Amino acid sequence: MTSQGQSLNSTLDDNCQVNFRATLLTIDSYLGDQDVERLKFLCRDSIASKNLEKCGSALDIFDYLMAEERLSEEDPSFLAELLYIIKQKVLLRHLRYTKEQVEHWLPGRRKVSPFRNLLYELSEDISSENLKSMIFLLRESIPKVQMTSLSFLAYLEKQDKIDEDNLTLLEDLCKKIVPNLMRKIDKYKREKGSPFPRASQVGAPPVAKETESLHQGEKELFSHSDINQVLGALPEVSWQDEHAQRNGDRATPVSVEMLGASVDTLTSETSTKETAVYRMDRKHRGLCVVVNNHSFTSLSERPGTNKDAECLKHVFQWLGFSVHIYVNVTKGHLEEVLQQFQTHPGHADGDCFVFCVLTHGKFGAVYSSDGELIPIRQIMSHFTAQQCPALAHKPKLFFIQACQGEEIQPSVSIEADAVNPEHVPPSLQDSVPVEADFLLGLATVPGYVSFRHMEEGSWYIQSLYNHLKDLVPRQEDILSILTAVNDDVSRQADKRGKKKQMPQPAFTLRKKVVFPVPQEELLL
Repeated sequence: MTSQGQSLNSTLDDNCQVNFRATLLTIDSYLGDQDVERLKFLCRDSIASKNLEKCGSALDIFDYLMAEERLSEEDPSFLAELLYIIKQKVLLRHLRYTKEQVEHWLPGRRKVSPFRNLLYELSEDISSENLKSMIFLLRESIPKVQMTSLSFLAYLEKQDKIDEDNLTLLEDLCKKIVPNLMRKIDKYKREKGSPFPRASQVGAPPVAKETESLHQGEKELFSHSDINQVLGALPEVSWQDEHAQRNGDRATPVSVEMLGASVDTLTSETSTKETAVYRMDRKHRGLCVVVNNHSFTSLSERPGTNKDAECLKHVFQWLGFSVHIYVNVTKGHLEEVLQQFQTHPGHADGDCFVFCVLTHGKFGAVYSSDGELIPIRQIMSHFTAQQCPALAHKPKLFFIQACQGEEIQPSVSIEADAVNPEHVPPSLQDSVPVEADFLLGLATVPGYVSFRHMEEGSWYIQSLYNHLKDLVPRQEDILSILTAVNDDVSRQADKRGKKKQMPQPAFTLRKKVVFPVPQEELLL
């Protein structure tokens, strides 16, 4: 080969290397501190401990993986596996993978060890209270430093207290603190097929029959799936056909112009399908915030909105939430509310978070009572895992009933809460954070009107209230409930039969949101 040809090849190689590093740089920009901690933990078998300790960013991890020849442009599969495990599936597209492709080849090409996978899965299900209890039991041998569930398990491993062939200490802790996690450990031991020492029962407190049964094969009502990895957060915000089957079959993704409801399913790789459900067994259900703007400094009033706020308060209190209502909120006050609930200590022991906005607005944004326009994305961004770690891995539900643009004057007692039909807006995806566990429920699809009765409240919020009341006792999940809301609202019309409406949810939920059935009947 001539020197000119060698030089050309070298240049092409350099360009490819630069392009791949640019891809890694893009992926790094989407990863927060918690993601970096998870990657470091999953790479404990691939990168030397002394090097991992130096890693302060995902880029540092990528450099070490490339140096160890575990990551390259020709074979980025290990990074794809890591992103899949930490539920950053939306980033797979940067590596030219789809979620389905990874799911197809992962069972036979898994590079993260079963032991590492087990510890990671256990860490996700160890709550802050569980962790405190475990540390308390081991206080004499655990340093007095702040720990996460991952750093706690990493410490036990580093001190040789647990390894792939010895889970005795971990079994002891789980049996005493979180018995339902024994299912994952038992599954790991069965699949590994090697003998394990049995956990000691000395000093174990008496366990209630209901709890004891959880790792003996009986069904747990709101358990996490014990599959290795559930099919979770969508590669992009999903828009799905309103005709999606209610029995859990995945609907065909459709364009934003198509009217529809979102239904997502989570299936295991085992022969017996098991659907993952978010935890709903912490100390309390969570916090619910309702921003109810009736009067404005420069916009028209919103009669009927107080009825909506009252219904939201009753239904979410009935579901176990602590409801906080704020009326006629200015931009400055809204920022204070967002900061207050971003750092609220109640999130740590809560299952879920709900934020409702009843106001005027334009597409992708809502008005404060003093006439300032606030992007919906800006509101939701306060509650990402990075900004609000206490809500990581927990469902965050946002419901928006907002006038969007100039009001249309329809028949008596009906007002419009909608976008100007002649305006063609951008994708709703822009309003939803690019990370898992969010749901955004909008009263209308882009470009179409939504309606509010001046006495009885809005079609959307009233339908949401009624379907939560009727379908939660049947143990329906939130996406199935919103599908029913879509169907109900789409059938409504004004007195002349000319004004129609179709709500639309967007979501990045990884599991089903199924609220426990309240003990009392909801009366209003």
